[in-house]
Amino acid sequence: MARLLPLLSLLLLSLSTLAAPTTASGSMILHERILTPRSWQPLARAPPAHTLRLRISLSQPRMPELHTALLAVSDPGHELYGQHLSKGEVEALARPREEAVSAVERWLADAGVDLGKVERSPAGDTLILTVPVSMAEALLGAEYHLFSHRSTGEHIVRTTAFSLPAEVHPHVRTVQPTTLFARPRALRSPVRALQPLADAVFDGAEGAASAASSCKTSVTPACLESLYATTGYTASANATMLGITGYLEQYANAQDLQSFYKGYAESAVGSTFQTVLVNGGENDQTLSAAGTEANLDTQYGGALTYPVPNVFYSTGGSPPFNPDDAEDSNTNEPYAEWLDYVLALDSDDLPSVVSTSYGDDEQTVPESYALAVCDQFAQLGARGVSVIFASGDSGVGPSADECYSNDGTDTQMFIPNFPASCPYVTTVGATTSTGPEIAASFSGGGFSNYFAQPSYQASAVASFLSTLGNEYSGLYNASGRAYPDVSAQGENFIIYVSGAPGQVDGTSCSTPTFASVITLVNDALVRAGKAPLGFLNPFLYGAGLGGLTDVTEGSNPGCGTKGFEAGEGWDPVTGLGTPVFTTLRTLAGA
Repeated sequence: MARLLPLLSLLLLSLSTLAAPTTASGSMILHERILTPRSWQPLARAPPAHTLRLRISLSQPRMPELHTALLAVSDPGHELYGQHLSKGEVEALARPREEAVSAVERWLADAGVDLGKVERSPAGDTLILTVPVSMAEALLGAEYHLFSHRSTGEHIVRTTAFSLPAEVHPHVRTVQPTTLFARPRALRSPVRALQPLADAVFDGAEGAASAASSCKTSVTPACLESLYATTGYTASANATMLGITGYLEQYANAQDLQSFYKGYAESAVGSTFQTVLVNGGENDQTLSAAGTEANLDTQYGGALTYPVPNVFYSTGGSPPFNPDDAEDSNTNEPYAEWLDYVLALDSDDLPSVVSTSYGDDEQTVPESYALAVCDQFAQLGARGVSVIFASGDSGVGPSADECYSNDGTDTQMFIPNFPASCPYVTTVGATTSTGPEIAASFSGGGFSNYFAQPSYQASAVASFLSTLGNEYSGLYNASGRAYPDVSAQGENFIIYVSGAPGQVDGTSCSTPTFASVITLVNDALVRAGKAPLGFLNPFLYGAGLGGLTDVTEGSNPGCGTKGFEAGEGWDPVTGLGTPVFTTLRTLAGA
């Protein structure tokens, strides 16, 4: 891929950021401007009648208080540990100022927006309206264009700059879709055919050692249960719940689930997950429509936690775009839509753990948007939910010709992943082999360029950096949030897709595995009359560290380098290590 930005992109940037227009409400102030990401190219002006679902995120002055409360209730050494906040308490801390809401509402009303049709997030910090491109351009002093992805041919409607009235500008964090060019992608390999099925089936007669050993060639629930010490634990059907997110029209197929259970989790045959549709999500149960990612997550989540209830959230928000269809409202914001939905739930309806195996390059996400979404994950954590994300499948970054900054300087750099880089989620890298486990070469890891390094990991990361020395100096942000936090097996997972068995790799495999172990810890805690773990990281880097097996071999090459190397203690390849359920349960106090 050429390192220089296309001339047309630079021309578009200059045109869209010239003198800002004025409106009846006063002068406009440039709020955000980016260069066209190197993987996208502009094609033409967006059709004026094309509809956009605009999300206006407002400033939240009490968010630092929420961060403080989150760390307090998540730290085993704090007197407030386990005293998670209520829905109302979180919303009070996330709420914008009244004058901010009033200023934005006046701006919208003056522009002809029907405020009665404007949707609100649970805390009132986001206003959502559906408008044609022509109105969005007038509101934001912007020019929307149709962009095409150079590799996939995917089309989206975006702008590279937008402005806000002077009286609105200080009250708004971001407005999207504008400068958000992210393409959330499932973090796993294509399915490899597996024939014959009988070669990989566990008959249940093998001992624990044989089960764990089988992980070297074919990963099944039985080998993971043995490897991570959940064998023999019987969970409850009514103590807790595991949530699994699905995006990008990924459908979890119930028929494939039963086929998988018959081969690999016989005790779970007949059970299934609940599907919840969010923001226009669908539930296509046609066998040919089965999604590899959705099936992987639900098959392993269900098998490893049975009989704990599993909920699959099928979230719309990133549909294929038809440039000839004015009614096709295109967006790439499924995280925000899902967060709005789940934060509106009563506490009794929240899962105690949520597993998400999607992500994208951090720099394709505007910093303002990343901060706003990360704060929503913090809200979930404060309410006692463990939010778990995959670390990515590109090591320290993709191919060498893609490892450059998108700020106009073309600086060579490692490419961190988002939401993996959010400090309020637990990020899972990948391992392979057994006796001992070693790092999977694709395991994503590194340092955020947006988020500062949180205090809970400062000591662990400092030890790694002292060993690393000056190697890769300038390619990563040593003071940024470091990830992954933990890891789990990520290669050769057997799944069923569209009626046939296959194998997949990726941190998409590791994430539901680790999430399932934490779900069982929460099950034990709740049955003992205690609160679930909630936001995990202060526990994992502190009192829970003894419940993780350090992984000290392997590396995560990328960007034309050998990447970081795993070693003693935390490292940006496998984090703190892989879980040992029995020890984690004891350390958690269950």
